[in-house]
Parts: sequence; structure tokens; C-alpha cells
Amino acid sequence: QVHLVESGGGLVQSGGSLRLSCAASGRAFSTYTVAWFRRTPGKEREFVAGFHWSASSTNYSNSVKGRFTIDKNNVENMVYLQMNSLKPEDTAVYYCAATFGLKYRTSPTSPSDYDFWGQGTQVTVAA
Repeated sequence: QVHLVESGGGLVQSGGSLRLSCAASGRAFSTYTVAWFRRTPGKEREFVAGFHWSASSTNYSNSVKGRFTIDKNNVENMVYLQMNSLKPEDTAVYYCAATFGLKYRTSPTSPSDYDFWGQGTQVTVAA
């Protein structure tokens, strides 16, 4: 069982940066693959970035590639999402998610593949 709590959301101007944090509690966090998703009103959750439990790979959606960076700290049980060059279309509620990593060779991109979710943090990018 993993409990996730996000923080770091807020209001930022277009072109600015934010760093989201996700604090995880639970045992053997190092064996979990983690990801960030986001959701805007009326839409399904969208995969943003994933970090494979083995630390061998990360993957990103095309819309954020080159601007966002995901990182995982197994000592502190933290997951981060550094977001640079933010655009108004990045406005969404951002969610941290985790799944037992040994099931997958890469970070899955479907929300249904993740078993644990945080409550979300709002990111608003003003034009």
C-alpha cells in the first residue's frame, strides 16, 4: 500500500516554472514505478511523465517533452515534476500515481495501470 500527497501547484505566468512534489508513504517504494498525470474539466486523465522503478528509463508525453522532468528519490520517498516553459494549455489538476513496478518493462501510460493516486494539485498558467 502506498499513500501519495502532492504539493507545489499554484498560479504562474506563461513561460514560468513550477516544481511539483509528491510525498509517498509505504514500504518498498523503490519497487514502484511512478508517474504524473493531469486532468482538465471534461477530459480524461492524460499521461504526462513516468519513471520506471529500475531507474533505467523515463518517458514523457509529446506535449511536455523537453520542458518537464520527472525524478524519483527512493531515500526520501519523493517524486518530483519540474515544469519549465509553462504554457496556458498546461493548466490542469496534476496527479501523482504509483504502481508496483515489477509488472512492467516501461512506465505504463494508461491511468488504469496505476493502483495508487494522490488527491491532485492545481496548476494554473496565465497567458
